[in-house]
Amino acid sequence: MAEYLPPRTYNLFNPELKTPFKLSRTGLELFVDCPRCFYLDRRGGIAQPPTYAYTLNSAVDHLLKKEFDIHRKKGTVHPLLKEYGLKAVPFDHQDLKGWRETFVGVQSLHRPTNLLIFGAVDDVWVGEDKKLIVVDFKATSSDRETNLEDAKWPAYFRQMEIYQWLLRRNQHQVSDTGYFVYCNGRKDREAFDGKLEFAVELISHKGKDNWVEKAILDAHQCLTSDKIPDYSPTCNHCRYRRAAWKVENKLVQSKLEI
Repeated sequence: MAEYLPPRTYNLFNPELKTPFKLSRTGLELFVDCPRCFYLDRRGGIAQPPTYAYTLNSAVDHLLKKEFDIHRKKGTVHPLLKEYGLKAVPFDHQDLKGWRETFVGVQSLHRPTNLLIFGAVDDVWVGEDKKLIVVDFKATSSDRETNLEDAKWPAYFRQMEIYQWLLRRNQHQVSDTGYFVYCNGRKDREAFDGKLEFAVELISHKGKDNWVEKAILDAHQCLTSDKIPDYSPTCNHCRYRRAAWKVENKLVQSKLEI
């Protein structure tokens, strides 16, 4: 008989506790995507199977941060921003290092629910109007032109809007418009030659964070409930589990060992 992986015992929501519960930006996105998977993760300790580590993406992210930090120290405009006519410089602030850390990020306690919402930003710029500009770095490799109608973009937009909401909750003036530094690995070169070149574009998004408050309230209601949410028909993990459960039941009824 195969051994089962035990549920996670840490970072679980307990309705009886009065201390704030940390809920990350990705956790809130999981709730928006699938309340059932969210509930099983934060109440039951069963997370969705992990994806492969995007190590190349992480390398691009790391190098972009170093690159913009050079201009942050000098107070100069990055050439990419000049190319797009954007008069903004990287924001130089003592809290930026913490804002970028995965398990720290920009934080805000949502008092009606006692949920401590947090999220790690890639970068923050400041415009001529002194408003902060949320920036997110994305790396991919595609032969297609960038299409903001692709299924991945709504989640990207929500990610940026949560960061905008968090910064506003920290008493900062934040621009509605944020930017994605979108890096597309090029495949049209003659050879690899030990380097990967990227086509880099700046994509703007006018964020609307008015949905965040309701999402937090709904996520809290989900967490405090004693009922597991229904399967989501659009969640691949739910569809897999439900299909597997049906097959396993048939095998049990057929007296086959599983």
